[in-house]
Amino acid sequence: MSLQNTLLPDILIADLYRNVFIIPPAIENNRNGEVVHEKDAQPVKFLGNNLKKIVIVVNHPSEVFIPEKHLEFLSKILVACKLNIGDVAIVNEGYKFVDIATIKQELKPSYIILFGLEPTDLKLPLNFPHFKIQNYDEVAYLSVPAFEALNVDNEEGKLLKTKLWLCLKAMFEVPNR
Repeated sequence: MSLQNTLLPDILIADLYRNVFIIPPAIENNRNGEVVHEKDAQPVKFLGNNLKKIVIVVNHPSEVFIPEKHLEFLSKILVACKLNIGDVAIVNEGYKFVDIATIKQELKPSYIILFGLEPTDLKLPLNFPHFKIQNYDEVAYLSVPAFEALNVDNEEGKLLKTKLWLCLKAMFEVPNR
């Protein structure tokens, strides 16, 4: 008698596996309402090496990371703070949606700076105004206007850059020059 062709009744199969619990993959909707399966989830793509655990989140849907002119501007800001691109992780939320839980789990940030995004855009459970350093769940957050508003040579742009500089000096304890 061969076991390969043996058919077991349904009741016996159910009895054999009654203590087995199958957990389906997590399913959630992304910001656009599309269903995302856990197995489809990919690691957060970022520019930089994240050496100092500083995550900079931007919103540029037509770019993989950040437009060149804004990257140059950001590089100058980082140099003024005694940092460089290797110290940070630049995440473009506009290119591929990423929420705060994923960022925290994968990048382990100490600081998160949001350029042109509201905290709630990343599913952060709190909201706070621009240019206010907010500590929450062992991370210091800073929300500022988009690069398009900051990276301009007019009075409003200068005022926004000054506010940003004062926040960054406080956040990263940059000594006065």
